[in-house]
Amino acid sequence: MVNLDTEKVSYWNYKNQKNPPILHRKESFITLDYPQYETFSHLTNMEEELDLLSLNVPIGTKEQWEKRLNRKRIIFEGHYLACDCPLFPQKTFTIQIERHKAAIVRNAFSRPVRLALDLLLFDEETTFFDYGCGYGGDVERIAAAGYKSQGWDPYYCPDNHKRIADIVNLGYVINVVEDINERREALLNAWQLTNKVLIVSAQVLIDDRDRGVIAYGDGIITSRNTFQKYYEQEELKFYIDQVLEVDSIPIGLGIYLVFRDEMEAQKFRASRFHSRAKTPRLITKVRRFEDYEHLLQPLMEFYTERGRLPAKGELRNEVQLKEEFRSFRQAFKVVLQVTYEDDWDMITEKRRQDLLLYLALSQFDRRPKMRELSPEVKQDIKSLFGSYNSACVMADAMLYQVGNLEIIAQLCQKQTLGRKLKNSLLIHISVLEKLEPLLRLYEGCASRTVGRLEEANVIQFSWRIPKITYLYYPDFDDNPHPILHSRMQIQLNNLRVNHSDYEEEENPPILHYKDSLVSPDYPLYETFKELTEKEQELGLLDDYHQVNRLQGWLKFLQENNLKLDGYDLIED
Repeated sequence: MVNLDTEKVSYWNYKNQKNPPILHRKESFITLDYPQYETFSHLTNMEEELDLLSLNVPIGTKEQWEKRLNRKRIIFEGHYLACDCPLFPQKTFTIQIERHKAAIVRNAFSRPVRLALDLLLFDEETTFFDYGCGYGGDVERIAAAGYKSQGWDPYYCPDNHKRIADIVNLGYVINVVEDINERREALLNAWQLTNKVLIVSAQVLIDDRDRGVIAYGDGIITSRNTFQKYYEQEELKFYIDQVLEVDSIPIGLGIYLVFRDEMEAQKFRASRFHSRAKTPRLITKVRRFEDYEHLLQPLMEFYTERGRLPAKGELRNEVQLKEEFRSFRQAFKVVLQVTYEDDWDMITEKRRQDLLLYLALSQFDRRPKMRELSPEVKQDIKSLFGSYNSACVMADAMLYQVGNLEIIAQLCQKQTLGRKLKNSLLIHISVLEKLEPLLRLYEGCASRTVGRLEEANVIQFSWRIPKITYLYYPDFDDNPHPILHSRMQIQLNNLRVNHSDYEEEENPPILHYKDSLVSPDYPLYETFKELTEKEQELGLLDDYHQVNRLQGWLKFLQENNLKLDGYDLIED
């Protein structure tokens, strides 16, 4: 140590000391491109989750730190933490990992394959290969759905050939491979077999870390002697991207897509921010429109979908339409005679905002070059922005604003849709695309990088701290006060994920004021609204903390001699 005032140099050597100082939070001393940055950062996150780095407890020396770990019954295995559970004898031996025991017997599609089907990644000619198929449930069900489907597994189907396919599924395989090199090889092999899309999934750590397991290498061994390598969500993406040299796309917790064709990847990314729009209604009758409505209808549908007129070769009935009207523009003039022009302008603006969202969020990884965009998106940008550079400048301006929580708070508080809480805005997912573009971008920062909670139907925008919360209420429409099943919070400043499951809880949270979460055009809006108004009229919602959980709500209804029969509140 050098004293700058006296220029005195002091030197200490702790090599032989029993209680030397130790270093925490190593990632804060290095740059992002340091080879082990992700490993160090992951460790710090785990230590914070387990409250090991509390400022109230001294942990600056070796003995203090070991005392802290002993109290928590935690040990280190390399840069990973584990419970110090005495499940194995205290002697040296080799653990025989039985990977095949990790295979799961399912009676439905696995989550990764079901999501791929929901996202319409399969078409009539799609071929499917399941790399590490276990019992082969997905292989059989995909075949039953009419697709060419095959699989391979080192234990259950070792004699099957590994075949190239359009879609390859590597479903929860890298979790159960204990050897680091073999794990990497499995990912590379699956990628080599992929023609179009590779689906990679792995179990991810969220907040369920203490379930009777102990450390083994860089992973965990369960009581069945099956190795499980748990990942943080961002750690999994980093691993996939690093091994395959790609930019994988999250579609759910622990599930990523990797596209062989970068143009198809960008097309898929853009489609995820494509909001719904209705073709403007007809407001009058014009003979010329009625005579050629069958020719003009495809043009109207195209404009609704893209927010612009078609370019050459984009409309299926281009030849017939131009024979009658000479150009798309002349044909559209007839459409404007029977519709409001403002309605079409609103669609154009909606498509502009959709593209800005896509371009803004692409900046988190690597924004695509113009040549990597699909022909449709290229034409969209040319027609709606003039140039790619102009669109990117506008997208960057949006991205700069989204980091300002004061702006987010102002937008949330001004919203006419959604329920305003003390420091947040709560909406039904159907309202998302109707929000201000900057709020859609705020949510996109979570869904683009981590993915949404599967089946989430309510979203909470926090503005005191940068956080998006996804909530899943089963039977949202059918149950007047649906019970919260699960919740996933994503902190946008560090992308840490916290998950809570209420399925087994005796007194779970329930939902009131459903009418405030949806828009007036929601099919059951009036039903929701009538119930809320009646409950308010009877004073049932005056003390919200008394009724926001199931048992409190049922008790309060009983005390007031009331019960719910569907959406009818009646005397009991």
